[in-house]
Amino acid sequence: NAVNAGLDAVRRGNALDMVVEAVSVMEFDGSYDAGKGSVLNLFGEVEQDAGIMFGKDLSVGAVAAVRHVINTIRLARLVMEKTDHVLIVGDGAEELAKQFNLWVPSTELINENKINRYNSLIRSLRTRYERNTELARRFSLMGTVGAVALDRDGNLAAATSTGGTILKWPGRVGDSPLPGAGYWAENGVCAVSATGIGEFIIRAMASLRVANLVRDGVSIGDAVRQVVDYVTKLFGPGNIGLIAIDKVGNVASAFNTEVMGRAWSREDMGRVVIAHFAADQFP
Repeated sequence: NAVNAGLDAVRRGNALDMVVEAVSVMEFDGSYDAGKGSVLNLFGEVEQDAGIMFGKDLSVGAVAAVRHVINTIRLARLVMEKTDHVLIVGDGAEELAKQFNLWVPSTELINENKINRYNSLIRSLRTRYERNTELARRFSLMGTVGAVALDRDGNLAAATSTGGTILKWPGRVGDSPLPGAGYWAENGVCAVSATGIGEFIIRAMASLRVANLVRDGVSIGDAVRQVVDYVTKLFGPGNIGLIAIDKVGNVASAFNTEVMGRAWSREDMGRVVIAHFAADQFP
């Protein structure tokens, strides 16, 4: 559904419209750690991050620590197009959401299932302190959502949206709103979106690292694999996944987790290719 929404959007617009529509579908779905599905932080609240980038002019829009928005990626696009800023957080982002009718009450984001899961995790941890990255590895069953796209005019775009790691400290910001970490798009090079444990992705500047390799002549497939290998060597397995597309439409993915759901298509394909495991054919 997300891929088809993106393809429908490009018929009316450009690569930026494609990634926004694709990510919006996943934010509304509730099955992912983004939008309606966002996990709860240590205080039982939703705090979302999102970022978007247009490769034509390196435009960026991002938000962080947003509590009352479902379509966080649309709010990030508003930062790009309606303000002079790149990243707006917390109350400022909430006010922007209100001005453009994206604000929703917390009851639309926090349901009984989330509360029960939160209470169960808190009880199991009791007073024992655990590093949040270990919690993310053990309990994050859903994932950050992202999209990359190339349009007929050669424009590249990338978007990433997340509810962050479960039981994160309030105010924690991950890689998803940070250009170069959670996403990157640059015409003539590539577009990249990342998922995983944000602290490691930030430290590796994973998305920009892919772009730099491609700029130096490395193929898009080899570039994403090299960056995942680099992150794994530094920080161990189970912490990163990448999707990417280059300037001529070659698609690639790589990850060091057991699974990573991904899908792709073109206007002339007439079908969507879906994959989950490393052995699955993709693209």
